[in-house]
Amino acid sequence: MLDVKNSIERLSWTVEHHFFAHSGATRLYASWAIQFELAYTDFRVIQMALQLSGDEHHELLAKFSAAYEKVFNYEYAFVAGGLEGFNEKYGQELDQYEQAEKETLALIDEISAIDN
Repeated sequence: MLDVKNSIERLSWTVEHHFFAHSGATRLYASWAIQFELAYTDFRVIQMALQLSGDEHHELLAKFSAAYEKVFNYEYAFVAGGLEGFNEKYGQELDQYEQAEKETLALIDEISAIDN
């Protein structure tokens, strides 16, 4: 598999820290939107590396893609609408967001362990 260590570390950090910021009612800063975009790029780099590894990691790729898609939806709501927009759409779903965050981080750990 391609070396995606930096993408793994950045995506993991962003997923974890943005959940804490969103659930803690942190107001939106411009850096959050930029981090969101960079995290999506890191996700795609990791996704491509898994795709290029062939069928060996297909199941992990599918799980990772589905898990991050959930996180992405929460992230996008915050970036697009700020805290107000996020709360309007997902304010009552923090438990589900946390579950998506933890699932994504666990899969990132699993991917990180490949070739180590």
